[in-house]
Amino acid sequence: MAIGRDEFRAALAHFASGVTVVTTRDDEGYLHGITVSAFCSLSLNPPLILICIDKRTGSHYAFTESKFFVVNILHEKQQHYADRFASNLPNKFERIEFLTNAKGIPILKDALVNLECELINSYNNGDHTIFVGQIERTVINDGKPLIYFSGNYHKIKR
Repeated sequence: MAIGRDEFRAALAHFASGVTVVTTRDDEGYLHGITVSAFCSLSLNPPLILICIDKRTGSHYAFTESKFFVVNILHEKQQHYADRFASNLPNKFERIEFLTNAKGIPILKDALVNLECELINSYNNGDHTIFVGQIERTVINDGKPLIYFSGNYHKIKR
């Protein structure tokens, strides 16, 4: 028998992770972005990553429509981005500095890392969809990552 939702959440809250905002564009040209902590590397050759997105998220459909997305790994000074893209605001990109790539996908400026991806596969599992992307281009900036642990944001201290 599987554990309950509350026990599952409590257990996984003890796993520290970086914070990403994943962006895309739907078929009508509207920009979408959501805060995602379920992100990891999958393969070195070819260079693949995966993200997991809740099917109930308002932007889920945009990720199923689009063939491209960008994973923006947040810098420690970008908690406001994480909060904004986790919200239900109608225009999450308002007052956010971003560029668009050649495919029209938003790229958050000054993120620690930007990974421009082509969607390779998607898998429906439980209440989430796993999206697998092949990295086409990266931008890597100096700095430290924003960390999420036990329901709060943290910074690495050195």
